[in-house]
Parts: sequence; structure tokens; C-alpha cells
Amino acid sequence: MKTQTLLNYAQDRWYEAPIGSLAPVESAVTGETIAVTGSEGLDFAGMLRHARAVGGPALRRMTFHERAWMLKDLANAVMARKEELYELNYETGATRTDGWIDIEGGAGTLFSFSSKGRRELPNARILVDGAMEMLSKGGTFVGQHVFTPLQGVAVHINAFNFPVWGMLEKLGPTLLAGVPAIVKPASATGYLAEAAFRIMIEANVLPPGALQLVMGGVGDLFDHLTLQDVVSFTGSAQTAMKLQSHPVIARESVRFIAERDSLNASILGPDAAPGTPEFDLFVKEVTREMTVKAGQKCTAIRRAMAPAQHIDAVEAALKARLEKVKIGNPREEGVGMGALASRSQLSGVRAAVAELARSARIVVGDPETPPVPGNGAFMSPILLRTDDPWNTDAVHDVEAFGPVSTIMPYRDLADAIALANRGMGSLALSLFTFDAAVAEEFVLGAGAYHGRMVILDRTSAKESTGHGSPLPVLVHGGPGRAGGGEEMGGIRGVTHYMQRTALQGSPAVLSGVVKQWLPGAPKIEGEVHPFRKRISELEIGYTLKTASRTVTLEDIEHFAHFTGDTFYAHMDEEAAKASPIFEGRVAHGYLILSFAAGLFVEPAPGPVLANTGLENLRFLTPLYPGDSMRVELTVKTKSIRDEEKGEVRWAVYVFNQKDEVVATYDLLTMVRP
Repeated sequence: MKTQTLLNYAQDRWYEAPIGSLAPVESAVTGETIAVTGSEGLDFAGMLRHARAVGGPALRRMTFHERAWMLKDLANAVMARKEELYELNYETGATRTDGWIDIEGGAGTLFSFSSKGRRELPNARILVDGAMEMLSKGGTFVGQHVFTPLQGVAVHINAFNFPVWGMLEKLGPTLLAGVPAIVKPASATGYLAEAAFRIMIEANVLPPGALQLVMGGVGDLFDHLTLQDVVSFTGSAQTAMKLQSHPVIARESVRFIAERDSLNASILGPDAAPGTPEFDLFVKEVTREMTVKAGQKCTAIRRAMAPAQHIDAVEAALKARLEKVKIGNPREEGVGMGALASRSQLSGVRAAVAELARSARIVVGDPETPPVPGNGAFMSPILLRTDDPWNTDAVHDVEAFGPVSTIMPYRDLADAIALANRGMGSLALSLFTFDAAVAEEFVLGAGAYHGRMVILDRTSAKESTGHGSPLPVLVHGGPGRAGGGEEMGGIRGVTHYMQRTALQGSPAVLSGVVKQWLPGAPKIEGEVHPFRKRISELEIGYTLKTASRTVTLEDIEHFAHFTGDTFYAHMDEEAAKASPIFEGRVAHGYLILSFAAGLFVEPAPGPVLANTGLENLRFLTPLYPGDSMRVELTVKTKSIRDEEKGEVRWAVYVFNQKDEVVATYDLLTMVRP
């Protein structure tokens, strides 16, 4: 393989560092130099200025939906050229299956954020956070929390183990929020990250200044950070603490998101004896977490705990499975585990195993004997065992970031919880049990120490993603040793790159700011029924006020018999009067909704395509026989989804003859653009 010079991408230009400053990058499989990399000569202050002055404004001019479509285009570009990435993936020591998690998993994360952005965010540039708060008796002064994009730069410092996924899982929420990014991959596998980055640039869908790439050290970049910037770091605790203690981080209150390695645990429940499906699943999962990516996962199982009476059976079952794992060149068919990412990584894992072996004994594998001849970074899976986990600190403090795990016994569930928590914060914990009471006790006892808890049993295992797979819709992060930060988590991850601001003002002004009708804001009445208007013709605040309809006792009884809802409050006068809520028989809530629809619906075919649901339904005032009801239907928000349809959210208020609010809800409809 020809040695490749990896390029930086700064201020929308590719930049090659001086030849004398370039460092070699070796193949994990052969040990040969396959690339050279470096960042000397980059103008880091200029890169930050460019992102803030060019990339940020361009992204903020786009709506959430426009950014979401951009993410989909980037994901499609990666998928279209995935085979190029798979070929480079082998040089990292990873198998095709390992690469699928990294490459297609990374693209899948972009797809997920694109989909959530289009479904859950408005086609606008400001994100409303929660309901409006009334701040005055008359309703003329209100409060509304909102999110707006930070006006700085997201600096992404990524780890070596997932060069594609690690980059894309950060970029998804960052770009969707409207913030430009500077990406700094780890050097050991930077050639794969650079290739994926190049694909995104060549897709030609990003605005200028949105993305930049540093293929080496970050120089004086941290010296130029401001309060509007974010640093998102994945890697070792030692490096994280060094970066987080930079004086500019403290002085400017720069947001620092850390996702660090942790001593994740997996627990075999007390009910999961040998012969149960949960026992077999536990053994299978520990084996998989030791061998996928050669154990180089921040979520991998480092401590496997089992009831003391089952620890021998666990050891025997794991030994039998691990001995079947074929180790070798990941390009070869049938290979189940490839190499570590580099020779230096191999040395680090061997040193950590030696430290662990002082208080635990190796029961499977030999850390010093290479399972594959040559200069590759190959290592056999290493399983250790300690029978006294309380009198050794190493198994709870030392992480061998490779195919290494330690099994240990626990006495009872309280003991298992205490041992799991002794890791002082992890990204992921898994519990194998078929007993909901065991799961509840474990969550209550251990939840505060672990960012994600996976409870696996015979019913969920087939469709589960397993112990160690972070998902874009769930939070990825953990307390304490794990870094105390959060990544992904759906729209939660997007808001990490935004500022929450409390707005105060009149409903009219705030409605104009957030592009959403707020209670108390003016309503626009027109002669044309709103269901005869397309989305592009509807104004925020456009309102239909209907005629009134009297609800009779006959209506209530007919609805009760027709639907089968003969609840006493509708059919028994004496029982209804005895209620502390009602003064007598009342109309069904769903009758009110049905009559409301009859009052505001325009029956003829038109722009409205379908009613897709209602949200935030509240019944506030009982409607009695003889009362009348009317409806006010107001355009609350609108958003075009594609060329054929969009969504209109209507604020619906049902009033009685006293102008008291009987019911309120949001109606969702699909409407032609």
C-alpha cells in the first residue's frame, strides 16, 4: 500500500504540513507505514475566525429542517462510497463487522438525527423550550424559554477506535444545531477519518466554513477559544483532565463535553443460573464485548460479575467460547477478531494486563505471545479472575483498553450493586435477569453511577443492540470516571450546542420571535375557512371561530349507548352529583371532541389531507346538558415537510356559553404546501 500524506482542511482549503514535520502512521495488521500526518503551520486562530465569521452565519441562516436534509445528504454520500472506507478499515485491525459498526453505524447516526430534526424540530431557526409562562395577571407579560445556536465553534477531539462513527456522532447534533465544527481525529486511525471527511466535503452540500479538519496536534487552538465555543472530547481520562484544566476553558467558561474510558460492568442476575437463557446470553455478550473491535470500545465489559455459586460455570463457559475465536488478518474470511489499532496500543494493553495480574489470575489467553506472526498489533483475548474483588483496587481502577475482562463473584444483590458502583462512574452497565424486582432494585441502587443500563433477558435479547452499542436517540455518557458529559440522546444532544434563554415580553412580540402562536397573541380572522388554505397561504395566528351548538341530554345518552361508554358520570344523575367534581350528569370528553370537529371541519376536498393526531388534551370545565359549546381553531405552527405535504399544528379551544374554557388541545394535520 502506497504511503499516503494526510491533509488538513482549513478555511475551505486542503493543506499539507511541511514534510519534515510529518509523523508516520502504521498499519495495525502489518506494522508498515501507510500514511504520514501532521498539522504544523496551520493558523488555528484563523480557522476559528473563519468558522465564526463564515460557517456559523451560513448555518444559522438555515432552518432546522434545511440542516436536517443536509445531514441526510452527508449520510447518503458516506453510504455511496462506503467500500472505499471498508478497505481502509482493515488497516486499523478491524474486521468487516467491526467496520460496519463504525462506517454504516456512523452514517446511520446522521440519518437518525436528520429524521428527528425533521420530525421533532420546527422548520424555523429558534427552538421553543417548554410551555409559555404567565408572568402577569392580565396575560400581557409572559415568559418563554428558547434555544438559539451558539455563535462559536465546536472543537471535536475524537478517539482512535471509531474514526468514522466517532466523528459523525458528534457532527450530527452539532450541525443540526447550526454550529460549525473543527474535527481532530486520533492519528493512529486518522487515515480512515480523513477519507470519510473528504467524502463529506466532496458531497458539496455543506456551506463554506461549516467543517474543518486538523490531522495532527491542535497547537495553540485552545488559546483562542471563547464562551461561545464547545469542546467535545473522547479519549483517556488523563488527556481529558489535561485539556479541561486549560486556563482558557476555566476563564471563558467554555463548554467541555467529555466521554472518557470507563470500567463498565456486566452482571449475571441471581436468578440466572446455568441452563437459563439469561446465563447463556451473559456468556455470549461478555465474549462479544471482549472481541468486537478487539475490545477497543469505551463501552466494553471490563468487569463481569456473577453469583459466587456460579462463578466456576461462568469461567468454563467463557473459556469454551473464547477458545473458538479465530484471530488474524481481518481481510481473511472467518476471522472473528483482528488486531489492536497500533503497536503502541498493544504495549499499553500488555502493561495494564500485567498490573491486573498482580491481584487477579489469567485464566484464558497469553498477553505476551502474539497469536499471529509478524509485526501486527495482534493479541489473544485475556480473561482474568479474582475471587476477592473487595480486596483489590486494580480490577476497579485499571482499564486494559483491549480484549481484556475480569470475572469476579458477588455474595448477594446488594454486594453486586456495590461492586458495580466501585468503578466510580461508567458509560454502560448490563444486567442479565428475568426478574423485574431484581432489575428495579439494581436500577435504584446503581443508576446514579452509570450513564446507560441495559437489562437483557430472553424476551429482549433477539432484538436488542447488546451491552455496548450507543444509539443516537439515547444519551451516551456517564458520571465520574466516564467524564460527566453527554453526547447524542436525540434532540437533547442538539441542545448541547445551543444556549437556553428566557425571553420576557408580550405574547404578540414573543410569537413573532418564535414563529409560533402563543396564548394571548393576536388572532387573525378571515373570510376563507382555514381548511381551504395551503400551508404557504396560512398565517400564524389565523383563526376560525365557529358557531355554537347546544349539547342535550339526548346527545349524551345516544353517545353513551352508541360507543358503550356508560360511565356513571354520564348516565347516573345521583352518582354524578355525589362526585366531588360534578354537579350532575356531564357530557363525555370524547363527545366534546367529536362535536368540536363537527363545528370546525370543512367537509369538501381541499388542501387538508389528514388528521394525524392530537396532543396536550385537557378537559378543564364540565359541560352539562343544556350547555352550548363553540370552538376557536388557531394556526399555532406550520412546517413544510416535502413537495407534497407539511404539518400544521392548530391550537384548539372549546368554550361554553359563559366563555369558560371547556377543553384545549393541539390538533395536527397534514396539509398541502
